[in-house]
Amino acid sequence: MPAIEDFLTQAEEQDIIEAIRSAEQHTSGEIRVHIERHTNLSIELRAMELFHFLKMDNTKLQNAVLIYVAIDDKNFYIYGDKGINDVVPINFWNTTKDTIQNYFIKGQFKTGLVEGVLKAGKALHKHFPKQHDDIDELPNNISKG
Repeated sequence: MPAIEDFLTQAEEQDIIEAIRSAEQHTSGEIRVHIERHTNLSIELRAMELFHFLKMDNTKLQNAVLIYVAIDDKNFYIYGDKGINDVVPINFWNTTKDTIQNYFIKGQFKTGLVEGVLKAGKALHKHFPKQHDDIDELPNNISKG
């Protein structure tokens, strides 16, 4: 079985990191991507666990979102913080999820993550526009487990 580092090339990872930077230019929201091989938990519970482990629940406006991918499980989950969930409808992440899923089905993982990150940034912008004193509170790198 290939190593987790083989899921995306270094160039593909850089494209995703650039998408995160681009998406965050228009919102005070924070976006992260985490990739690992497998989880023994439900996909939602693992995303929530990682969200807290990565200290994404420490943002000032509680407006961080994690896109979690379990490669071997062929599954992913979008987890938003309380500040987001308090102001958006229940199905808020469905269009972002659908975008990612449509690319993943075709095996276009990098494109799915790039487009998902950009769509998440646009969605966050509506509720959390960039403020003049906004700072980047979380790293833009892809974390791996």
